[in-house]
Amino acid sequence: MFTGIVRDTGEITRVQDKNGIRRMLIGTHLDVSKMDIGASIACDGCCLTVVDKEGGCFAVEATNETLSKTTVGDWKEGTKINLEPSLRIGDEMGGHMVTGHVDGVAVLEEVARDGEAHRLVFRVPDHLAQYIAPKGSVALAGISLTVNEVDGSCFSVCIIPHTWEVTSINRWKTGDKVNIEADMMARYVARILGKEEPIEKQDAA
Repeated sequence: MFTGIVRDTGEITRVQDKNGIRRMLIGTHLDVSKMDIGASIACDGCCLTVVDKEGGCFAVEATNETLSKTTVGDWKEGTKINLEPSLRIGDEMGGHMVTGHVDGVAVLEEVARDGEAHRLVFRVPDHLAQYIAPKGSVALAGISLTVNEVDGSCFSVCIIPHTWEVTSINRWKTGDKVNIEADMMARYVARILGKEEPIEKQDAA
């Protein structure tokens, strides 16, 4: 379980593909010595498992399913990603409840200045639109954000200067794809009301 509060911006330093598995080495300012093998790390919103450590880097692996349903398949050496270790008992719940199970990929449609902030507009797959509500929560590339406006399958968020500086958002441009996880509470409500899309229509990873 995560909160969507990014702790570091890591960098992909090595990518290896073998037997349907992509292994990636990630450089970070986090204390790798305190990471247990088998620990969960949210990498741009994807819950991945630490499988090895090398100096100030840690390694994770992804299967073809994850590669096809998230942005992980687009990562290459030099790619910057948001990192958040899993919650520990007693940690502050600063964002919202995030599982690290990506629902799909959102496309950045527009970036505009809004005073000192930035306003970003995203488009999501139709089956995810029902889970996006004004003033609701959404995780984009692992970042807990509040939805401002919703227009069909598009929604907007406003990014304060601090978030702009300490996450990978400042590198995003129109047309970029980012991992999205809908608020789990919205999923439960949809399930209760019988409005959840059939699983075969979803892009969940």
